[in-house]
Parts: sequence; C-alpha cells; structure tokens
Amino acid sequence: MRITINGSYDDARIQRSVPLNLWNAAKGCSKGRDRASIALNTYIAELHARALEKHKELVLEQALITPKLILKRVFGKDTEMRTLLGTMQDGIKEMETLTGIDYSPVTINRYKNVVKKLQRLIPSYYGKEDITFHELTPEFIRAFDIYLKTEGGLCRNTIVRYMKCFKKFTNMALAKEWMRKNPFYGYKMEQDETDPVFLTYDELQAVMKKKFTIPRLELVRDIFVFACFTGLAFSDVATLSGENLVQDNLGDWWIRKGRVKLEHRRKASSISNIPLLPVPLAILEKYREHPICVKKGCCLPVMCNQKMNSYLKEIADFCGIKKNLTTHVARHTFGTTVTLANNVPLQDVSVMLGHASTRMTQHYARVMNSSLKEAMNNVKERLEW
Repeated sequence: MRITINGSYDDARIQRSVPLNLWNAAKGCSKGRDRASIALNTYIAELHARALEKHKELVLEQALITPKLILKRVFGKDTEMRTLLGTMQDGIKEMETLTGIDYSPVTINRYKNVVKKLQRLIPSYYGKEDITFHELTPEFIRAFDIYLKTEGGLCRNTIVRYMKCFKKFTNMALAKEWMRKNPFYGYKMEQDETDPVFLTYDELQAVMKKKFTIPRLELVRDIFVFACFTGLAFSDVATLSGENLVQDNLGDWWIRKGRVKLEHRRKASSISNIPLLPVPLAILEKYREHPICVKKGCCLPVMCNQKMNSYLKEIADFCGIKKNLTTHVARHTFGTTVTLANNVPLQDVSVMLGHASTRMTQHYARVMNSSLKEAMNNVKERLEW
C-alpha cells in the first residue's frame, strides 16, 4: 500500500498476495472473480477508507501529516495520544534509570522542576490538565517565560536552563512528527553575563591567618584554602586520593585528576594538572593521618557540601568578609587572585582548572582589573603630559 502527499510517498506491505496475471496495476485491485480475489479487493477498499479516516483525524489534530504517519495509524502502530506532560514524565523516568551515568541528580531535578511549573501554568492557560504537542504555540512559550520570571521568581540564566530542558522534548516531538511547527521558533535563549565571586588577596590572607578555636571551622577553612590554591571543585576535593598525587623528576608534587563532573557526563579533556604550592602541601600533610582519611583512603576529611557552605558563612562573618562564601568561591579565587592576577597565562590556568577550552576560563579573566591597570600604566608612561 502506497500513500503519496505532495510528491513524497511511503509504502507498507499489506501481507496479502495475488497471482501477477490477476493484478490490475492501474486500478490497484485484483481482476479475478474468485472468492480470494473478492476478499482481497474488499480488504484493499477497507484500507483505503481507513487511510482517509486517519487523514481527517490528523487534520483535526493539526499534526504534521506525512505518508509514514498515516500508514502507522492505518495499521494500528501509532494510536497513542502524545501529551506534553505525560511524555515529559515518561522521559524523566527513563533519565532516572541513567542517574550517575548520563545524567546527574541535579539535572534530573531540574527537569522535574520544569514539569512542576508547567503543571501550574497549563490549566490556567489552556483550561485543562494536559495538552497535546500540536497545541503548543510560540505564545505559550513566551507566557511560560514570563511565568518563570514573575511567579517563579527565577533569574534569566535559570530560565534559560529550564527552557533548554523544555525544548529537548519539543525537538523530540518534531523529530517523531508529533507536531507540525516548532513552538520555540523566534525564542532566543540568551543568558546574562555574571561575574564570578572570588576573594581578593587581602581577603584570602584574612581567612588563612584567622585563628579558630572551633575544630570544625578550622577544618572547613583548611579545605577551603586548599581549594583556593588548587582550583579543584568541591566534588574533586572530596574524592582526592593518594593515587591523584604524582611526583615529577625534580621532586615536585602535582595533582593529576579527572573532573568528577565531566566524567559523569563522559566528556573528554577533563583532566586537571595542578602543581602543588607549599600551602596545599602543608594542608595535605596536616590531615594525612586523620582517622577519616585513613579509613576512606582520601586526602582530606571533607564533609558534605551543604555543611561546608553553612560553616563558610560563619568563617566569612569572623573574617569580616561581606561576600557570599561557598565552596565554589575557592575555585574562582584560584582562577583569578592566585593565578591570573599573578600573570599566569590563560592557557595554563585552563589546563589546571580542567577546562576543555580557554573560552570557559575567559569567564574569570574578564573580571580582573590588574591587567587593565597594567595596560593603563603603560599608556601613562608613553604619553607626555
């Protein structure tokens, strides 16, 4: 059976046969008068009527009508009604089976949040609990953007991340011909530039020199300072082991470690190569015999990220630092105050941070005023006033 629409066609076998001399190619039926030929012609007529019926259904659904889709519906291979929220929930269940392999828990939680937001907006916008993909319009996408900004209270960059999750399913629906038009057409996912929070040299010195009588604050401070002088993210510090410490021919120690975040995503170029300065070496030596390090085989007794960030707030108060101190501020501090501010080339900083390209490292470089000051000092020396 062949169906042609606007010059494009597709065909499928109807699992019936007829002698070649009895087949009328012009009329598409059997010329025979026997019972088998009559039954075949009746079956072909039923298929023809069913194809017209399915075509009408697709027109009412405003779906993208293709020969392949009509054939699927004629032979009962595509009878399920695909709804937006239902499809997204099924997709999330599939992602959960790949947690820690292709998707991190944070990513899956973001998809769940998108579904929750849509579950609140769709009833008020469409007047029903769920919608089919063909009902999605560019107007709804703009309404969802406004909803996330006003009712959700989300910043622009978070909205873009949510929209990318949403768009993944609309792209799938387009590829599977469940919808006719792309609802994201004309929608721009432009993120706002953000300045990374980092400690200045004086602030870093204040944290390093502060004497703490509370053991937990001293431990958190030491781990934070270690990250400031190595550039490792929290997950990489927590999983650092003796196997990641290597000594070169000159006797200097290095950290050579794959980034946990990128290893979970199976991305290449995620190895950090970091020469160890005296400060991090002293911290490693300080905790080398710590019971937790001995038991777990790790280099530092790192507590959970939530507790670390909570205690860092206390440390910031003790040191008179007004910035929002988190574990990731240490990585920013390494990329700015410790390296770029001391004229370490951007390419070398990129390698130490484990970035796939210097484009990612440029995020740190653009907030440095030292290079601007140096450039203007050169101008000052050349100009004669």
